[in-house]
Order: sequence, then C-alpha cells, then structure tokens
Amino acid sequence: ESATLLDSSLFGHKKGSFTGAISDQLGKFRIAHGGTIFLDEIADLNLELQVKLLRVLQEKEIIPVGSTKPLSIDVRVIAASHKDLKKMVEEGKFREDLYYRLNNIIVETSPLRERPEDFEPLVAYFSDEICKENGFTKHFQKRCLDIFKQYNWPGNVRELRAVVESHLIKSDKHIINPEDLSANLFEKSTSAAPITLEQIDEHVE
Repeated sequence: ESATLLDSSLFGHKKGSFTGAISDQLGKFRIAHGGTIFLDEIADLNLELQVKLLRVLQEKEIIPVGSTKPLSIDVRVIAASHKDLKKMVEEGKFREDLYYRLNNIIVETSPLRERPEDFEPLVAYFSDEICKENGFTKHFQKRCLDIFKQYNWPGNVRELRAVVESHLIKSDKHIINPEDLSANLFEKSTSAAPITLEQIDEHVE
C-alpha cells in the first residue's frame, strides 16, 4: 500500500483507483511540469517505480495510477542518495538502465563533519527558522559550535537540524551554552579505519 501511495504521490492517480482515492490527483511530476523535481533517497524506490521513473526519463511521459493513458511531461530530474547505487546495480537492487539515465552529471558532497565552515551558517539558519515557527527568540552560544565541530554527525545536515530544534524547544533559556548540550554530542568522533602509515601512527597514539 505504501508503494501505491508513493506511486500516486509521484505520478498522480485517477479517482477510485485505490482505497482512499476520492478524487483525481496530479502528482509531483505533473506539478513540476516545465520545472525541476528533486527526488531524495532514490535508492529506496522499488523496482516497479524505477521502471515508471525510467519511462519519464526516456519517453517524457507518465501514467497515473488507475489510468492507461500516458501524459506528456517535461521536467528536469535531480536525484540524491547516500547509498552506493553502482553497488546496488551489481546486487540487482537498482536498475542498471535507470542508473545510467540518472548518471549524466554527478555531484558528490562530503559529509558534514568534513565541512567545519558550514556549522555556523547552518546553525544560524536553522535557529532562525525554528524560532519563527515556535514564536520565541533563542540562540546558541558561539562555543557550542566548537562542540558541534568535534562530533561525528552520522546523520549529516538532517541530524544537525534535529539537534538544533530539540535543544531550542526543550531549553528554558534564551542562550544555549555548551553545558546545556546533550551528552552524546561530547562523544569522541569515530573516524574511518586508518589506511596510510601516517593515519595508523595517529590511530595508535
């Protein structure tokens, strides 16, 4: 059922095509017609939806759930994944033809822990956004950024936003200090396994 809901969310559906389909729905691709659609965690699409996405990229058309009539569509597709799609292709979990269709331009982003310069603007942006949503004014003391920079951030930017939000909402202070931060943020980063002789020496120390 969740696959059907995702299918209808992306490609639309006709009224009565499944339980709960009380009216026609356009779907994200038709809404994005003439523009750009961003598909996050593309690796999570099941094989059936991968076929439908491939049709969009090759034929520039979609077929809504419950319909047999293809509809022309013109969108730029940007897809993201934290998984190794090439490995998934080898394992038969991701279609090779779709992989190469999406593989035109690749932009690789480094993990948040490797971008210390991003913490200050991101924390400021998220803080401002969350304060406006909740109708209060709070911020992090600048020394908190040093703690953030030492943490490993396995969940990257999403985890940072969640941490910022939870601290701002839970705190009864206007300024959040390092001593107010959750204990897990002080845990030492677990770096990747050492490879070079220099890294091994550092690891042993």
